[in-house]
Amino acid sequence: MFAGTTRKRRLSMLLVLLLAICVAVISSAEILMPQATGKKVQKDGNLAVDSSNAADGYVMVRAKKGNKRLKVVISVGGSSLKYDLNNEGEYEVFPLQFGKVNYTVTLYQNVSGKKYKEKGKVTVSPKGMEDELRCFLYPNQYVNYTADTPCVLLAEEMCKDMTDQAEKFKAICKYVVSNYSYDFIKSVTVQAGVLPDINYCWDKKMGICQDLSALTCAMLRSQGVPARLVIGTLGSGTPHAWVMAVVNGEDKFFDPTAELNATNKTDSYTTERWY
Repeated sequence: MFAGTTRKRRLSMLLVLLLAICVAVISSAEILMPQATGKKVQKDGNLAVDSSNAADGYVMVRAKKGNKRLKVVISVGGSSLKYDLNNEGEYEVFPLQFGKVNYTVTLYQNVSGKKYKEKGKVTVSPKGMEDELRCFLYPNQYVNYTADTPCVLLAEEMCKDMTDQAEKFKAICKYVVSNYSYDFIKSVTVQAGVLPDINYCWDKKMGICQDLSALTCAMLRSQGVPARLVIGTLGSGTPHAWVMAVVNGEDKFFDPTAELNATNKTDSYTTERWY
């Protein structure tokens, strides 16, 4: 009898341990990170595109290592988005934010001055994509974070007892408005083409529109709330960035810059692109 009781107790402890492991795995899996798994790699010239996870809304792109500046152009129909690409031969993630359509990925290498030459081109078809919002749950160049990024760790702590997307959205937006300010000096000194800097925003507790919006998106995405970083213009044409999240299936607009009274809330918004 005692031996049977001991076995039952051990089995019970084992089940508890397995449950704890499963919970830990589920918890860590909530923060989705892109991977170049190598299951499907398309190559042309100096270009390599790992489209193994295209159904999840992203591709991993790299070029042969060199000392020339590189650019990647991702095109859909008549629309195209231009990105810088590192020349270290390392993969970088790029979103497939237009959904279930064919994408053309083209690599360009700097020749001289502002002249670039095509060095490779492939077409990616995201077969099996079921959720066109899934790409807005991963980091990319414009919303650049890891599982260890401080704002992501804070979001995990803030939302640990929350299950409703609306509750998470409200808490994260409130945190940003309550703890950050607009960086007016950076707004007049920043150079064109500079990417959002989430870590700068976190460290200084301030940022320009794209920094504040990227930080908000990182926190939301890490908690399973799809969030677009939208780039466009404000009013009569002032460059601007804001957040458009999808909360329980509904679009939710959030402009941290306006909430911090650095822009006029009554201004009109014109969308140009989103990441």
